[in-house]
Amino acid sequence: MFKPVSPKLNVTSMEENVLKFWKHAEIFKKTVEQRQGGPEYVFYEGPPTANGKPGVHHVLARAFKDMFPRYKIMRGYHVSRRGGWDTHGLPVEIEVEKQLGFNNKQQIEEYGIDKFNELCKKSVFTYIRDWERLTDRIAFWVDLEDAYVTYTNDYIESVWWILKNFWDKDLLYKGYKVVPYCPRCGTPLSDHEVALGYDEATDPSVFVRMPLVDQPDVSLLVWTTTPWTLPGNVAVAAHPDVEYVFVERDNNGTKEKLVLAKSLVQKVFGDEPVRILETIKGKKLSGVKYHPLFTFLPPDKPAHFVVLGDFVTTEDGTGLVHMAPAFGAEDMDMAREHNLPVLMTVLPDGTFIPEVKPWRGVFVKDADPFIIEDLDARGLLFKAEAYTHTYPFCWRCHTPLLYYARESWYIRTSAFRDQLVDLNNTINWVPEHMKEGRFGNWLSNNIDWALSRERYWGTPLPIWECESCTHREGVGSVQELSEKAGRDLSELDLHRPYVDQVHWDCPECGEKMARVPDLIDVWFDSGSMPVAQWHYPFENQEKFKEQFPADYICEAVDQTRGWFYSLHAISTLLFGEVSYKNVICLGLILDGEGQKMSKSKGNIIAPWDVLSAHGADAFRWYLYTATPPGNERRFSSELVGEVIRSFTLTLWNVYSFFVTYANLDKPTVTTLPIATSDLDRWLLSELNVLVRDVTEAYENYDVPNATRPIEAFVEKMSTWYLRRSRRRFWKSESDSDKQAAYSTLYTALVTVAKLLAPSMPFLAEELYQNLVLVVDETAPESVHLAKWPEMLPEMIDESLNRDMALVMRLVSLGHSARQKANRKVRQPLSEVAFSVGNASERKAVETYADLFTDELNVKQVRLLDTATEAISHTVKPLPKQLGQKYGNKFPAIQKAILGLNAEEATRTLLAGQSLRVQVNGDSYDVLPEEVEVKALAKEGFAVAEEGAYVAALVTDLTPELVQEGLAREFVRRVQDLRKNADLDVADRIELFVEASPGLRSALEAHRDYITAETLTSNLVFGSPPQGASTVEDGFEDEKVTVGLMKK
Repeated sequence: MFKPVSPKLNVTSMEENVLKFWKHAEIFKKTVEQRQGGPEYVFYEGPPTANGKPGVHHVLARAFKDMFPRYKIMRGYHVSRRGGWDTHGLPVEIEVEKQLGFNNKQQIEEYGIDKFNELCKKSVFTYIRDWERLTDRIAFWVDLEDAYVTYTNDYIESVWWILKNFWDKDLLYKGYKVVPYCPRCGTPLSDHEVALGYDEATDPSVFVRMPLVDQPDVSLLVWTTTPWTLPGNVAVAAHPDVEYVFVERDNNGTKEKLVLAKSLVQKVFGDEPVRILETIKGKKLSGVKYHPLFTFLPPDKPAHFVVLGDFVTTEDGTGLVHMAPAFGAEDMDMAREHNLPVLMTVLPDGTFIPEVKPWRGVFVKDADPFIIEDLDARGLLFKAEAYTHTYPFCWRCHTPLLYYARESWYIRTSAFRDQLVDLNNTINWVPEHMKEGRFGNWLSNNIDWALSRERYWGTPLPIWECESCTHREGVGSVQELSEKAGRDLSELDLHRPYVDQVHWDCPECGEKMARVPDLIDVWFDSGSMPVAQWHYPFENQEKFKEQFPADYICEAVDQTRGWFYSLHAISTLLFGEVSYKNVICLGLILDGEGQKMSKSKGNIIAPWDVLSAHGADAFRWYLYTATPPGNERRFSSELVGEVIRSFTLTLWNVYSFFVTYANLDKPTVTTLPIATSDLDRWLLSELNVLVRDVTEAYENYDVPNATRPIEAFVEKMSTWYLRRSRRRFWKSESDSDKQAAYSTLYTALVTVAKLLAPSMPFLAEELYQNLVLVVDETAPESVHLAKWPEMLPEMIDESLNRDMALVMRLVSLGHSARQKANRKVRQPLSEVAFSVGNASERKAVETYADLFTDELNVKQVRLLDTATEAISHTVKPLPKQLGQKYGNKFPAIQKAILGLNAEEATRTLLAGQSLRVQVNGDSYDVLPEEVEVKALAKEGFAVAEEGAYVAALVTDLTPELVQEGLAREFVRRVQDLRKNADLDVADRIELFVEASPGLRSALEAHRDYITAETLTSNLVFGSPPQGASTVEDGFEDEKVTVGLMKK
C-alpha cells in the first residue's frame, strides 16, 4: 500500500533523493507556471556578491527568505522569485588588487583602468558555483537562470534614468564637506556605509596646553583622541553657557594656570590638589587668542582664537574642543560661521603633506606617537593615556576611516526626511521595534546621501561638466548620450574608461564637456533593483508595475543602514511610495557559546559541515525556532543535530509506525475521518487549531508561531495520541474504531506535511510522496504544488482541548509523584487522587478516569476532598531576601509569617500573589520569591504539585500488585527479545521460560495478559529448544531465562 519506511532515518540520503526528484520533475519551475493568473506576491532578493564564499549567515537569510514565498504559492499566489547578483564596488576591486599585488590607486591607473575593470568583471562570479550549489542544497528556490546582474548596460541605464530624474528635480549637488573617507580605498563613504563598519579601537587620549597670547602663564587645556589633526588646528570651541574655571597647580615646582570646564576638574585632576582662581561663563572666552601648536601651514585668514558652539559637551575631556575644519563636520560648520581658514595637512592617501616636515609621508595614525613626543618635548603635553572606544573602519578593507574635507556629490535626502519617516510608518517591520527604533531613528536623523566614489569598477555618475565654464548636464539614457555626442553609442560599455571618452561641445561656451570622474555608491546600485532589474522605463513597463512594490523582503540587521535604507530612500524620492510592505530584520548569528564568529577566534562554522552531518531541514528549522528573527542566535552543528533528535525523529517514528501497520491492515484511509473516540476528536481538534494558528502566523510574518506549534503538536501526537492508541492498531480485528484511528493519524500526518512544506521542504515532500500520491494519483505531484490546508471550524472543540491538556498535566504530575516514591511505571499502584482548580476540571478527572488508570498504572482514580488530605505545607521566610529588603524589621516580619495559617498562605503564594502581613500596625507585602514553600506528603502518599494542581499516589503494595508488576516487567523483556530477533510486528511466537518461584507464580497468574501483549501462541515453562533466541535477566530479586521461537 505504502512504500515501507524504516524507523532508522538517514536524513542526508533522504534529502538528496528529494533533490533529484525536484530537479527531474522541474518542481520549482512548475510552482511558477501552475500559479500563472493567480494573485501576485512580490518578493525581492537582496543581491549577494559572488566574489566571496557563502557562509552560515547567508543560510540564515535565505532560509527566512524562502519560507513565505513557498507558503504563498500553496495559497495560490504567483511568485516569480527572481534572483540577482551585486557585481560592482570595492569588494570586487579589493580582491583584484590582491591578485595583482596592488595597494594604492596609482598602481591601478598605471596598469590601466580598462584592464583592471575587465579583471573585476571576470572576478565577480568567482564563487558562483559555490553559491548555486548551496542555494540548491538548502532548497532556497530562486530563479538564478534569469537573475539580474548590476554590471549590465541595461541595469546601469535604468540607474542613470533614476539619477537624471533626481538631477532634473535639483536633488543632486556637489558640496565641499567633511566626509568619512577611506585612505586605503581612496574614496568617501556614505553615512549608511559608515554604520556597517564600527569596531572597538584603542587610540591615544591627549590633553594639551595651548598658551594664551595675552596671558603667557595661562593655557587652555584641550583634549583630543586624534593627535594627527592638531597640525590642522585653527580654533578652540567653548560652550557659551558652561562654567569654566582658571585653576592653579604645581608643574614640577612652578605654578601654572589652566582653563577647563568646572564640572570636569575632578575627572581631569583626580586626587591632585588644584586651586580654583576664577569662574566664568564660556561666552567670556569668546575671541581669546592662543599660540598655535604648529605652524607648518600659514593661515590665510585670522585663526587661533576661541569660538562658541552649543555642540560642546562636558561628558569627557575638558569642555574645550580643538577645531580642525579639514577633519570634522562640526569644525567645518564653525569655519564657515566664523570665517576660519581650512588647513589641509593630509594627502588623500592618509599621509602628511610635504609641508609637515617632521612627519611628511607618514600615515597619520602612525604619526600619533611622534606628535605626542614632540608636544611633550616642548612642554605642551599635559598628559597622554590610552582610550578605548568604538571607531568607524572601512566596511570593505577594515582601514580606520578619516573624516576628511573633500568635494563630493550628494543627494538631498534630508529634504525628504518627513516623507521617509511617514512612509516607513506604513511598513510592517519584524521585529516591530525596528520601525521606530533603529530604522526610524536613522530616518529621523537623515543627512544628505554622499553618493560619489573616487574608484573604478562601478556605475559611473552620469554628469558631464564643461572643462572651461563648469556648465553641467545630467544624462538619463544611452539614447540621450548618443544625441549629445552626435554618434550611435548603443554598443558602448557604460563603465570606465569607455564612458569617460564621450565628449561634446558645451552649449554655453563651446568648450569640451567631460564626464565627472566619480562612480556612485554601490548601495545605490542595489537599492535601484526594483526599477533596474526590469530595465525600466525602457522596457517591461507592465512587468515593473506588477512587481512593485515588494510584498516581502528579508535581510540581517546591518541592512537597516544598507539595502533596506537604499531601497526606501530611492523609492521615496523617485515615486513617493514605499519599496516594500513587509520586512523581516534578522539578528546576528553567534557561535554555540554566544561569541561573535570570526577568523581570528577560529569559531567560524562552515555551512557544508552542518549540511553534510544533519541536512538542510534541521538547519533551517533550528534557525526558525531557536529565537525570534530579530534576536541574536547561537549556532553550532550540535544545536542543529538536536533538532533531528527532538523533532525530526519523533515525527519520523510516527510516520514509520503508521506506514508499517497500514501496510499490514491495508485500511481505507481518508482525510475526512469519522472520529469514534474522544482521543480522535481531540487530535483532530488540536490539528485544526494548529492549521488556524500556523496560517495566522504566516499571514503576520510571525516565524516562531509558524513553526514551534507544529513541533509541539507532533510531540502530543506521538507521546499522547499514538501511545494511547497503539492497542487500536495492534488488535487483530478490523473494526470501525481501528479504521477511525488509521484515518485520524493519516489526516494528521498529511496535514503536518503540508504545514511543514515552507519550513522543512524535504521532509514534507518525503511524507507527501508516500502518504498522498500512493493513495491519490490525481493529487498534485509535489507538496509544494499542493493547496495549503484549510481549517475546519466545526472540528475544533476548545473544551475538549482544555480537558485533555488538564489530563496530560495531571498525568505528568502523577509520574513525578511516582519518581519521588521510587516506584517503576510498570508497578501497578492501588490509587491516585487529584486536587484541581475548579468544578469543570473536577468533572474532567471523573470523565477521563480510564485514561488515568492506564497512564499511571493505578487501579482507582478519585478526587481529594481537599489538597491537605494528602499533603501539608510549611512557609519559611528567606533571611537573605527579606533581611536585605527590611533590615532590622526582618525578625518581626519573620515571626508574623510563621504565625500565619500555612495552607492559606501557600494557596496565595502558589497563585503568584504577594502575601500581606501585619507588624505593629503596618502592612508589608511579601513576594512569592521571598519565602520558601515546602510540600510534605502525608504517610502512605507520594505527592507532586504545581500551583493549584496536586497528584497523590497511594504507594503501599499488596502481594497482588507486586505480582502484576513482575508480569509487566517480564513482558518488557519479551518485547525487547522480539525486537532483537528482528521479528515483524505481526509475527506470532512460542515462549519458553525458566523462572524463579516468585516470578513463575506471577507469570502463571497473568498468563492471558502476557500471551496477548507479546503475540504468544504457546507459553511453556521449561528450557528453550536449540535455535531459540534467548535472554537471561534478573529484576526485583527474581531471575529468568526466556527463549523465543517464531511460529
